[in-house]
Amino acid sequence: MSIRANIESLAWDSQFFGLPTARLNFSLQASVLTTAQLDEYALVQAKVPAQQMDTIDGLSALGFSLVEGEADFLLPVDSGAMRCRNATGIQSKQALISATPQDIPVLTAAAASVFKVSRFRAPWYQPDDSGRFYAAWVEKAVLGTFDHECLLVNDEYGQIIGFVTLRDIGSHEARIGLLAALPGNYHRGIGKKLMSAAQRWCENHQIQRLRVATQISNITALRLYTRSGATIESTAYWLYRG
Repeated sequence: MSIRANIESLAWDSQFFGLPTARLNFSLQASVLTTAQLDEYALVQAKVPAQQMDTIDGLSALGFSLVEGEADFLLPVDSGAMRCRNATGIQSKQALISATPQDIPVLTAAAASVFKVSRFRAPWYQPDDSGRFYAAWVEKAVLGTFDHECLLVNDEYGQIIGFVTLRDIGSHEARIGLLAALPGNYHRGIGKKLMSAAQRWCENHQIQRLRVATQISNITALRLYTRSGATIESTAYWLYRG
């Protein structure tokens, strides 16, 4: 099968990872991809809806390899928030805790540790690239330069034990970027508390739908989102050539 797609150069990724990187934008109006075009980049990414097996086969013929699967969830805020609050005992009168620049060192260290396994993995990336990427992500969320908000869950001593980043994507929708408990704080219901905080933030901003994506190998996240009332809206595969 011939693949029709435009090649979009990813300037930020190329600079951050030190790797000339591009991504395919599929279009029936685009020209047929050639290996010569793809060879201009050290790495080319493609995200393909899981049901488009012909496209996946065509990319494989061009030298692409499967990297990871992804599930995208949708949670209606109204009903989901109430269920999550009832499960966690968090009431709306409790103030949301926004991260500040003073929290950045703790959050970046946590993100670098927690997000070691992702699609930014060997053999396409260096061993510490995934951690560096997500550390930069959470820092930008705190500063409001990528995601718009970073909310915290603290323990009884005021120490950070979890964080979630959020972005208003318009049309009364928001998307969770990162959600994690800090190392050493697992199996304490922190994920449920973070989901509750995210939904309350949405309510405060008149957002009706909350989206979140995770890799299909992350069973813990899949369970958290479904138990919070979210449903899978789409699935996709990431493929790389490089």
